Amino acid sequence: MSTQASGGRFETAASLTHESAQAALDAGLSRIAAGATEVDCAPLTQFDSSALAVLLAWQRAASARGAALGVVNLPSGLVSLARAYGVDTLLSFRH
Repeated sequence: MSTQASGGRFETAASLTHESAQAALDAGLSRIAAGATEVDCAPLTQFDSSALAVLLAWQRAASARGAALGVVNLPSGLVSLARAYGVDTLLSFRH
């Protein structure tokens, strides 16, 4: 199974930090506008709180289109960060 965007799924980059957040946000919004309903975070190895902001923005964009955006393979460190910020319940993620 391809993890590239084959209509429904796209992948994050390996790094999603403050420096790359705007580019990642724009790329994901384009994928969502084209109908993507799932983002695979498996490649993500370097991140900060900006990654949470991008994921939440992507989910809001999907919701605005009347769709849900599933988040898969979220790194455990990012799950912990989401819990620390109290936004883990806002993210639709599964391991």
